[in-house]
Amino acid sequence: MGRPKRWARPGSDRGELVEPAHRAHRRGASCLMWLGWGVLSRSAVRGVSMETISSSRRQLMLKGAGISGLNPKALLLYFSLFPQFIDSAAGWPVAAQTGLLGGLHMVACAVVYLGVGLLARTVLKTRPSAARAVTRASGAMMIVIGGFLQAERLVG
Repeated sequence: MGRPKRWARPGSDRGELVEPAHRAHRRGASCLMWLGWGVLSRSAVRGVSMETISSSRRQLMLKGAGISGLNPKALLLYFSLFPQFIDSAAGWPVAAQTGLLGGLHMVACAVVYLGVGLLARTVLKTRPSAARAVTRASGAMMIVIGGFLQAERLVG
């Protein structure tokens, strides 16, 4: 019990490192608010982004695949959800079962993302006011969620 209070979780005798997690939470919430402000302060007018104009479709696809591929939520999904559907006593090897489930997930995500992208492009191209409203709402929601996360740490 001789550990500083800022490092030990109340009721814990292991002295877990809680303070760095709190700092990371505060930084994440602040970053979310900063990103929301950036979204609100930018224009949502079509053609403003020079990156989109100068990039080819292939470069944009590779960039999107890289961003999605580096998303840790997909790995968390695999590690938390897939094991309950894998049977080591089945006639298939575990690696084949895992590959099949992963492949099905990738196909499902590709179909959903393609549909959302096409629908968004169609709607937002024909209605610039909708694009501005979606951008403003997204930025405001990021700021509000970041504020709630900050307030949660102050209260708790």
